[in-house]
Amino acid sequence: MKRQSGFTLIEIAIVLVIIGLLLGGVLKGQEMMTNAKIKRISNDYNGISAATFSYLDRYSSFPGDDPNAAARWGGAVVSGDGDGLIDAGEQPDVWEHLRASGLVSGTGTTNPTHAFGGIIRVQQNGAGLTGTVICMLNMPGKTAEIIDRQVDDGNGNTGEFRQTVNSVTYDQNVTNLEVCKKL
Repeated sequence: MKRQSGFTLIEIAIVLVIIGLLLGGVLKGQEMMTNAKIKRISNDYNGISAATFSYLDRYSSFPGDDPNAAARWGGAVVSGDGDGLIDAGEQPDVWEHLRASGLVSGTGTTNPTHAFGGIIRVQQNGAGLTGTVICMLNMPGKTAEIIDRQVDDGNGNTGEFRQTVNSVTYDQNVTNLEVCKKL
């Protein structure tokens, strides 16, 4: 009588349990990384707001719009027109003024990027909001919806946090959404 060789049901079950645990760990790890990125974006909004208001308190002008920036820091720092608005031409200077004042790290006029790789802008008006706003470009729709629920009303076109697309809901498949929050 010839003995058959192969795996027992118990051995196969153990391998399947191990594979399941590994997959569960990978999926949980991805979820934790996404949650960390969402937390970082919320912190970016808060940090940029604090830096902008600190600059306004210290120098009586918005960064980028400061008419005395060149005299204060010299070099290649460009002054704004002092009209109280961060015009399109003054947007890059926001970062230069904030960096020169020591309120954010780095040098130059390059826009910082957020956790999902898009740029962060401080500008006048955006996404249906009037006044000074902080906008983040190339945001995944799912992430934008989560942040809106955390900091505002969860509605894509009302409140202090909005998407540029005129829609109440966030498209979960979009990865290049622009979202803005009122300062």
